[in-house]
Order: sequence, then structure tokens, then C-alpha cells
Amino acid sequence: MSTYQRNMALTGEPPKALNTGQKVGSAIGLFGLGILVLSIFNITFPNKALWLTISLSMIAGGIIWFARSQYKNTQPGIKNNGVWFKSISSRGLLGWLSAVGLCGFYIVLYFYPQYLGQGSDGAANTGLIGLFDPLSYLLKGQPASQWFVYGVLYTIAIISFGIKFLMKYRHNRYERLRTYSVMFFQTAFAFLIPEIMAGLNGDLPYYDLKNVWPLNYYLFDQWNVNGLLANGSIGLTLLLWGIASIFVITPILTYKYGKRWYCSWVCGCGGLAETAGDAFRQLSDKSRKAWKVERWLVHTVLVFAVISTTGVIHSYLGDGSKYWLSASTFLIGVAVFLTLLLAFVWIFRREELKKDAKFGAVGFLVIILSFIAMHFFSQTDSLFFFKSHEVRSTYGFLIGSIFSGVVGTGFYPIMGSRVWCRFGCPMAAILGLQQRLFSKFRITTNGGQCISCGNCSTYCEMGIDVRAYAQKGENIVRASCVGCGVCSAVCPRGVLKLENGPLEGRINPQDVLLGQDVDLMELLKK
Repeated sequence: MSTYQRNMALTGEPPKALNTGQKVGSAIGLFGLGILVLSIFNITFPNKALWLTISLSMIAGGIIWFARSQYKNTQPGIKNNGVWFKSISSRGLLGWLSAVGLCGFYIVLYFYPQYLGQGSDGAANTGLIGLFDPLSYLLKGQPASQWFVYGVLYTIAIISFGIKFLMKYRHNRYERLRTYSVMFFQTAFAFLIPEIMAGLNGDLPYYDLKNVWPLNYYLFDQWNVNGLLANGSIGLTLLLWGIASIFVITPILTYKYGKRWYCSWVCGCGGLAETAGDAFRQLSDKSRKAWKVERWLVHTVLVFAVISTTGVIHSYLGDGSKYWLSASTFLIGVAVFLTLLLAFVWIFRREELKKDAKFGAVGFLVIILSFIAMHFFSQTDSLFFFKSHEVRSTYGFLIGSIFSGVVGTGFYPIMGSRVWCRFGCPMAAILGLQQRLFSKFRITTNGGQCISCGNCSTYCEMGIDVRAYAQKGENIVRASCVGCGVCSAVCPRGVLKLENGPLEGRINPQDVLLGQDVDLMELLKK
């Protein structure tokens, strides 16, 4: 029998003690997690395949059991009740302990896998990584690695917490479809297909199917390019696919659907943020200071990615005899392309960007000056005073590992679920610029219906003050918006609507809807 809320609070009632089903689910999940913890301490299991199956099944089953017990007797609708009363979702003690534990685990997994039992110099795996050997042999005929363990746990998290998300937002068709999408792409395209193909054909060029720069920041590294070219037509096709994705495919999809086609429907980082990170989305900083830091930091990472990638490519092209393109021609081509791109933005989209266009010009100047110095003052394999590959390694370590991996996921309980997407992802920066400048996507608002409850702003994981737009009846067109639609899903009045419409009137910072009469606005302007 369904239960009803007796008070008038939009935020719901404070959380009560866990019910019996939630306690059972917690016990099941913790038992499964305990098996993994025991394996870290080199506890030997007689049948690894059996115990791994038991562990993963109990972890996933415990999460699903807990979610079902939490939502089965509630009415469909807003389900963010009591999040600020729970220690784990309000930066309480459990939240900080979770953050420290997650960061610690990621650091060990990324940089010290030997402590988790990964063998070296032909030695057999032991411990946690050894426990995953049976599944690894089943999928690709090779022993497990730290990245295989990472992929399995990542996929289990998205599937099990995805089911929880489906129960929570079962009233919203858009949220259900989006969650099914990220679950499918993570399971099939990010995990199963790459692992199986790696076993059949080796690590290259099959292991990373996304193959889009700058998300795949090593796409144009010499070892990767050589590996792709060495695999004949398939490798060449993947290389051309990566190039086409940058200049053709992603701009077209972003024009039609906004950056949500990737950030909220396909991306594994976004998938984990939307499922496992859903309980922490309200922790995203909504202050103007955070917004300024976000803009500077994410675009600085993008500039770093452009310069480091260009330096790496420049370091091995030489006279063009091997790769059909000389280093000098490449630098000139990149500089011309960026110049034309900036000129287009400055001429046709300057009003949309306003002062951001000036910041973009400064960033462009930094890049061009870097290219000039690269060509005239650098040796073949150096970028300024550093080796090009050292710069790339630094980028991979700081951005690819520390920021996206350790901080991006470990800080969920402290800074919200989209830390990486907001402050560090260069792919999100590129798609965001495209969305802001020429995408048909926008979130329209019905200001006359807004009651200023603040649900939309509270649960925006990207730190956007959605309520400020809704109160004015203003279209929401923000580079950072990933189109997750949760602001619309938690709105009790149906004020917000995700649309792909014509470009005319897409950005209207002066058009404020007064009541329901648009003519009043015209009178006010006069």
C-alpha cells in the first residue's frame, strides 16, 4: 500500500530509520563487498570464479534490494526527500569517510596495483586482482589487470545504481530512456566489446572504441598512430573515424541535440555521475565564484590539451615522408584552422559570448604563440624547455589520472557528482562551446508557473542556478548544461522543458515574461 506525505513541505520529510528491506539490502551488499576486502589481504579463495560471482552478485543485488525497499511503497514523483539530513549526502562524517576511502582506493588502483595483487615480470596475480582472473580469462583469455578490475567495478556500479535511478525517476520517460542508454553504452561499448576484441586481436586498435580527441588524449600519440596504421584498413578506419568525430560527427550531433547526446546519454563518466553519483548531485557549488573557477579551469585544460597534443604530433611528423604531412605544414594548418574558427565566432557569435569572446581571443593568442615558439625555438622532440612526450605524460597524469579518476569520482560526496565534467573535461569544454554558439538545444521555462521552490537549482549537478532563469521565463542556454533533465523531473509545476528548436530566439537575456501576457513585455520595452 502506498504511503502519503502528510505535510506541505516540497522538500519532503526528514529520513526515518532504515526499514527492514533496506537493512537486508545493506547486509547483502556489505557481505559481497567484504569478499573483495578480504581478497585485498590475500585471503585465498578455493574457487575464485564462484566467490567472484557471489561477491559481485551480492553487491549489485544489495544495491537493488535497498532501492526497491526504499521506493516500492512511494508514489511516483520527486524522490530527493531528506538528502540534507543524511550524513553521507550532506558532507557529514560518512560523506568525508566515503570520499577518503574512494580516493585512497583509486590512488592504489591507479599507481600501486602491486598492493592489490597485480603480478609483474610474468608472476601470477594474487589478491583482489587475482580474484578477477577467471572473468578476465572468460572474456579475453588473459589474466586480469588493474584496468580490468576497474572496468568491472565501474560497470557493476552503473548497472546497479542505474536500476536504482530507474526506480527513483520512474515517473519521467526521459530519465528512463537516458539511463537505459548509459547502461547499454557502458556495458557493451565501453566494457564487453573492447575486452573481447582485445582478446581476439590484441590491444590495438580495438581497445578504446570512443576514439575521440581530446577525450582520448593519446589518440594522436606516435605509438597509437603507429599501432593503428600497422593494423591495416581497420586501424586506418579507426584513425579516420577519430578525426571525423572531431570535425564532423560531434559538431553535427551537438547542433541537433546539444552536448547531452554524449554527456548524458553515452559517456561513461557521465553515466557514473548520473547513477552512482545521483545521491550527491545537490552538493554541486552554485556560487558565482565556482562558476568563474569552472570557466577558467575547464578552458585552461582545453588549451593545455591543444598545445600538448600539437607538440606531440609536431615531434614525430618530421619532413612528411612517413606520415604524409610535414611538421611545418601541420603547424600552419592548425594555426589557420583556429584563426578561421575564432574569426567566425568573433563575427557571427560575439553577442552570445560577450566578454567570453575576449577571453577566447587571449586563449587563442597563447596557443598561436606556443605554435610559433614550437616551430622556431624548439628542437624536433621538444616543446619549449621540455620533451614533448614529457608534457603529454604530465597531461595524462594530472588530467587523465588525478583529475578525472581520483578527484572526479572520489570527490562525489564532497563536491557533487560532476566535478570532472564541470572543471576538467576538455571534451565537455568543446561540446559546451558548440552548444552555446550554434546548437538547437535549449531548456525553455514558463515563468508564470514558477513558485520559486528551488528544486531545480538544488539538484542541478552542473551548478547552474536554474531557478533564476525560471523566475524570469528565460531560455536556459549554458555551455555547462549536460541536458540531464533532472531539473525538469523534480519541478512540481512543469515549468521546465528540454527542447531542440530553431536558433531564432534561443538566447533571450532581456526577454522576461511577466505573468502570462507577452504583450506586457513589449509595452515595457517601449
